[in-house]
Amino acid sequence: MKERIGIYPGSFDPITNGHLDILLRGLELFDTVVVAIAHNIEKEGLFSIEERKDLILRSVEGTKNIIVDSFEGLQADYMRRMKARFVIRGLRAMSDFEYEFQMASMNRNLNPGMDTIFMMTSKDYFFVSSRTIKEVASFGGSVEGLVPEVVEKALKQKFGGV
Repeated sequence: MKERIGIYPGSFDPITNGHLDILLRGLELFDTVVVAIAHNIEKEGLFSIEERKDLILRSVEGTKNIIVDSFEGLQADYMRRMKARFVIRGLRAMSDFEYEFQMASMNRNLNPGMDTIFMMTSKDYFFVSSRTIKEVASFGGSVEGLVPEVVEKALKQKFGGV
């Protein structure tokens, strides 16, 4: 039987508990989930790709069948290289759906063998985004319970709150 691989792409700058919710639920659908950190040349991240990889690995420590990787270029090309068919995407609101639907359609155009699985974010995290987490943390606000503990500590270090 062929292994079912789900690719969960994103910037994960930083990973949040909402991301982890989608990731762990993705493991119920796929034998292996690859967290694929996209290198976006238009965005300068708070955390380097290597720091993000480390934070993700530490956040899922002890969980099997998760691979953390990074890629540059088109997601459709990355999917081919990984010999994977399915992309996992989390949705928080209708505005997410419009953007994600366009991306899924373009990716399918570029790679006809590719399908996108949309998962609704848990009601506990629908308001959480990496952007808002960084903003709150930058002003010294608490992000406890919204990000893994290792991320909370890393944010405090970045923003001088340690």
